[in-house]
Amino acid sequence: MNALRAVVVSFVVVCVAAVSPAAAVAPGWSALPVPVAAAPVTVSDLVARGPGEAWASGYEHAGDGLRPMLYRWDGAAWSRETSFPGAGDPGWVGEAQAVGEEVWFLRDRLGTKELLRRSAAGWSAVPLPQALSAYQDFAAVPGALWVVGEDATGPKVLHHDGSRWTAQSTPDGVLYLMGITARTATDAWAWADTADGPVVLRWDGTAWRDARVPLPSGGSVHTILLEASGRITIGGGQYTDGVSRTYLMTGDGRAWRTVRPPLGDASAEALVRGPDGALWLPVRSDRAFQARYARVDGSRTTFAYGPEREDAIEVRPRVLERAGSSLLSFGTVEIYGSKPNLMSERRGD
Repeated sequence: MNALRAVVVSFVVVCVAAVSPAAAVAPGWSALPVPVAAAPVTVSDLVARGPGEAWASGYEHAGDGLRPMLYRWDGAAWSRETSFPGAGDPGWVGEAQAVGEEVWFLRDRLGTKELLRRSAAGWSAVPLPQALSAYQDFAAVPGALWVVGEDATGPKVLHHDGSRWTAQSTPDGVLYLMGITARTATDAWAWADTADGPVVLRWDGTAWRDARVPLPSGGSVHTILLEASGRITIGGGQYTDGVSRTYLMTGDGRAWRTVRPPLGDASAEALVRGPDGALWLPVRSDRAFQARYARVDGSRTTFAYGPEREDAIEVRPRVLERAGSSLLSFGTVEIYGSKPNLMSERRGD
C-alpha cells in the first residue's frame, strides 16, 4: 500500500510540475541567419515596432569607404534592405527610432547628415538645419524630433516640431551631450558631461533643466529607458578604487533606487526591458564561441548563453531589443580566419 501511495504521489508531483508555470522551462537563445555583408561591418542600432517588424542599422567597411547597411526582420527572417534612397552612396546609418507606424534613422549620405524616414508611403528624408562636428544621438516621438551633438560653439540640441527646426539652449555648464531619449513631445531626457561630472537633463516642453538625478559619484551614464508606466531606468558605470562597475538606477523622476549587479564593467548601452519584465543586456562572454546575456530582476542577476557557433573566436551582440514576446539581438561574430560579420539571436517565440 505504501509503495502504491508513493507511486501515486510521484505521479501527481510530475503532473503538477508539467503544468505549473513556475516549473516551465524558459525559452533559450537561438541563432538567426543574417545575409552576409561586406566584412568587416559595424552595427549601430536595433529597433522593433512589434513581433513582425524590426530594423538593424550600421555600415560596411568597403574598399573605397563606408557603405550604409540596413536589415529588416519580418517576424521570421532577416533580409537586406536596399530600397531606401542613396543605398549605394557612401555613408552610414546610425541610431534608429520607432514612432507609431514609422521608423526613423540618423543617416550620413555623401557627408551630409539627415533623418531617414520609413512610413506606409515609402522612404523620405528630413534634412538637418545645420552641420555639426559631432552627432551623438537623436530622439523621435509623435510631433517632435531632436538631434544632439556639437559644433565649434559648443553643444547643440536641434529640435523639429513637425514643421520647422529650432535650436534649444542647454543649462549653463553643459560641455557635451552624450545621448537623448523621449516619451512625448513635452517629456524628453538627455545625458551630458559638465566640469563637475555627468548630469541628466529633462525637457518639459519649455526648457531643458537639470533633472537633479543623484547619479553615483564617479559615475557615467550609458543609456536611459523611459517606459510607458512612468518608470525610468538609467544604466551606467561607476569608477571607484581603480575598478569600473555597472550600476542601474530605477525611479519615477523623484525617488531613485540604485543597484550594482555582478556585471563587471559591462556597458549598459544595450540595456532593454524584456517581455518578462526583467532588464536584459549583453555582457562580455567567458566563452569565445558563445554570446552571454545578463538578466537583472530586482536584486537577482542570472546569465544565459547564446547557441554555440562553430569555429567562432569572438561573438559580440551589439544591440538588444524587445520584439513582442521575444528578445532580438544583433551584432557581429568573428569566425577563425575571417573578418567580423553579422550575427543575430532570438530568445522566445
